[in-house]
Amino acid sequence: MSVSILLVDDDEHFRTMLCEALTGEGYQVLEASEGEQAINLYAERPTDIVITDLIMPGKEGLEMIGEIRRLHAGVKIIAISGGGRVNSQDYLKIAKALGAQRVLAKPFSHCEILEAISQVLEH
Repeated sequence: MSVSILLVDDDEHFRTMLCEALTGEGYQVLEASEGEQAINLYAERPTDIVITDLIMPGKEGLEMIGEIRRLHAGVKIIAISGGGRVNSQDYLKIAKALGAQRVLAKPFSHCEILEAISQVLEH
């Protein structure tokens, strides 16, 4: 059985590139462009992992992480961020406190995201 991933990022170009890379590695990937869409999609089709950006229009990633963890306590989450008005590390620390198992600052390498996925699946 293949691993399924819900990829949430408002940057369509980035999301498409990462989706192609992950499907090329054999993962099944669902895509959402913001938090509310992701929560609804996860409720319909739960995935093994959620990879989410943190700074997005509409429902941001931090809010989405909190809500999705309340609804689905066992969800595995990897938070990614390129920052915004403040340092991305600040957002990533908050995401970790909200329950993200791994955090990655953008830009990250292909190897880094694959390693993060592997580590999250092992735990």
